[in-house]
Amino acid sequence: MATFKRKASAVWQGSGAEGAGSLTGPSGVLDQTPYSAKMRFQNEDGRAGTNPEELIAAAHAGCYIMALSFRLSGAGFVPTELRCSATIDMDNSSGGWAFAKITLHLEAEVPGIDEAAFLEHAQAAKGGCPVSKALAAVPIELDAKLV
Repeated sequence: MATFKRKASAVWQGSGAEGAGSLTGPSGVLDQTPYSAKMRFQNEDGRAGTNPEELIAAAHAGCYIMALSFRLSGAGFVPTELRCSATIDMDNSSGGWAFAKITLHLEAEVPGIDEAAFLEHAQAAKGGCPVSKALAAVPIELDAKLV
């Protein structure tokens, strides 16, 4: 398989500040999931709905540790567990919201690997992850710990 496509859709009603929308994808994970400006800027815990940044952070964390798992396994080090969160720092100092940086926070249990080899694979996976490539205009930092 040389190519494939993934798809999701969004619906929005109303103004930017007062309106609301929903996100849907064919997997059913996003099934008319609500989002709005209020949820984006005033709902820190995210329980009222999602926002684009949360979805990008989840996609980045998931893609990154999958890429790392493939890389480690290919080198003979099958991970017991990889845990990653992605934090997107937003900035509005230039008159419009933008991604200032993304930090991937990784904790990994990988039997038989030394710290130097682990960090080499972790950095390489960051550059090779398709979501990292898509977000290449944003500085991406890695905080990796072998536990």
